[in-house]
Amino acid sequence: MKLDILHTTFKQGQKPRFFSEYLRQKRGFFLGFLVFHSSLGYIGSPTSGKNMAVDVLAIASHPDDLELSCGGTIAKLVKEGRSVAMADATQGELGTRGTKEIRAKEAEQAAKTLGAGTRRNLLIPDGSVEANPENLQKVITLIRELQPKILLIPHSIDRHPDHFHTHQLCKEAWFFSGLAKFETKKEGRPQKAFRPDNYFEFMQWYEFQPSFIVDISDTWDIKLEAIRQHSSQFHDPKSKEPETRLSRPEFLELVEVRARNYGRRIGVKFAEPFFSYIPIGIKSVFDLVMNKG
Repeated sequence: MKLDILHTTFKQGQKPRFFSEYLRQKRGFFLGFLVFHSSLGYIGSPTSGKNMAVDVLAIASHPDDLELSCGGTIAKLVKEGRSVAMADATQGELGTRGTKEIRAKEAEQAAKTLGAGTRRNLLIPDGSVEANPENLQKVITLIRELQPKILLIPHSIDRHPDHFHTHQLCKEAWFFSGLAKFETKKEGRPQKAFRPDNYFEFMQWYEFQPSFIVDISDTWDIKLEAIRQHSSQFHDPKSKEPETRLSRPEFLELVEVRARNYGRRIGVKFAEPFFSYIPIGIKSVFDLVMNKG
């Protein structure tokens, strides 16, 4: 089976170097990589032979989805010393504005801004995300390689078909990644079964009743900077490309309004909502972040 994934990793304190390699595998297939150094070492590099475990793997359909939906949470996790990997299912090539090459460069810079150790692209055709055997193989291989404790994935109901299809793909991959008889290989080597402890769903176009809300007041500015790295997608008065919902001048204002609204609901300035199918416990009622009185 052909398994194409783009890899992007970063070395802290240095400007990323961009180059592409095409390596012929033993079975006659090609695997495309965009390879950069990482502060975590080479994550998924074809020459390292090492798997680097991360705390959190965030997966979305298109470049810029993660920044808009949970960028503040990603930056907060990094600030707390957690290792975070980002993955885009598609290259966003069907998007009205920009090209897949432009969007790839924007995604690199945005991931670096958030502090993610690596960003991958699964090279699933935009507009054709499905939970089929080939795509499951890609996601499960990535999960078993990075071995995250937690997955952040799209909510099950949303406006864009790719969003809820990515939810289904990730949900099935989460389950099947724990089955030893579901076989995958990385660089020709069999992988061991591994299932993350939990997955949580972030909010995109459609709202839901959150299971928990993350205070991102201290990382709001980082989130906004990461969003603005995707300059091809948002308002630019000099752009001659067609207008979209995202490129309207008021769109980023709406992003801020939502973050302020969910922040207000827990008594903080900015926040991001998440959904969980399973109950979430706390160690003490005094650990709660919420409005007083």
